[in-house]
Amino acid sequence: MKPRARDLNIQIGQLQPGPLNAITDVPGVRVGHSNVRGRSAKGRDILTGVTVIEPRAGSTSLQPCFAGVHVLNGNGDATGLEWIREAGLLTSPIAFTNTHSLGVVRDALIVLDREQQPDDGRLYWNMPVVLETFDGLLNDINGFHVQVEHVAQALRTAESGPVAEGNVGGGSGMICHEFKGGIGTASRRLDSAQGGWTVGAIVQANHGIRGELRVDGYPVGRYMEQVDSPFLKASLPHPGMGSIVVCLATDAPLLPHQCTRLAQRASLGLARTGGGNEDHSGDIFIAFSTGNAHVPPAAYESKRAPTTGNLSMVNNDHISELFLAATEAVEEAIINALLAADSAEGNGHAVPGLDAPTLLDALQQAGWPGARQGKS
Repeated sequence: MKPRARDLNIQIGQLQPGPLNAITDVPGVRVGHSNVRGRSAKGRDILTGVTVIEPRAGSTSLQPCFAGVHVLNGNGDATGLEWIREAGLLTSPIAFTNTHSLGVVRDALIVLDREQQPDDGRLYWNMPVVLETFDGLLNDINGFHVQVEHVAQALRTAESGPVAEGNVGGGSGMICHEFKGGIGTASRRLDSAQGGWTVGAIVQANHGIRGELRVDGYPVGRYMEQVDSPFLKASLPHPGMGSIVVCLATDAPLLPHQCTRLAQRASLGLARTGGGNEDHSGDIFIAFSTGNAHVPPAAYESKRAPTTGNLSMVNNDHISELFLAATEAVEEAIINALLAADSAEGNGHAVPGLDAPTLLDALQQAGWPGARQGKS
């Protein structure tokens, strides 16, 4: 196991993490990965996959959550967001994958959800949420290697508990701040006086420029040479291209417009690490709340649908703590993704992993007071 940020004494922000420091600290949330690896018939490297986040055990279409979305920069794609904007409902698991596999993952989620539903004559519909980032440097992205069975595997292996990070699932072929990137996660738990709720974040980090990287506020990127950057070759695209997608979860009882406000705070966590300034990055964020346990599902038979329902909501006078929790969780999740990822090669491109000694040396040069303790 590679060290995470807190293992190196990098304690980002003011709030304390949950016991796993992961999105799965939010009760009921589960994460699963499927890795797609190999060599194509045309001799190209395959390095991609799927990551799924399940808000609750069982069918999300029958147990929806309130949700909201925010787009910081729209040079990316996603499915299922318009219904969330319109109705405030998340009715599917959330999946992360590569840009050119967005459609097949969406279709697979529909097929797999239908298999869970009773064959009772009702008309079921589903508009799954799938988010993407571009892994075309390391992965044969035009080979369309992600298939229905990979989505099924990610769902089948989804579980609460520790979350694998780095070169896994949808993050397998991703690049972050010109280092190897991928999946990262973190959480924050408020104390009882603040509500006792948890906010968890999971990111697929595939964005950023080396020189702009910041850790705990310190400009470490300027102290790490770029001689090993995969973008130095003249034929490659701009550094920072590729995008970041973020999923935030909380057990605080938020209404849809409050979830949207929470999703907006992912922008602040991204900015704190030096990201969010690239035109060629799709920065798309979603937040959901499990705090209302009985959100009515879409009415397949309107005569059976209740006329009203009782809901809870966080008073806006107490929502600022949740905003801070979301900001800090996203910030730390990005750093955890960088530290977890191993160096990778694919299709003639080599991307270095960010190892702990390199980061600690850069922090020391930047004046971080915890550098010596972090090395011990």
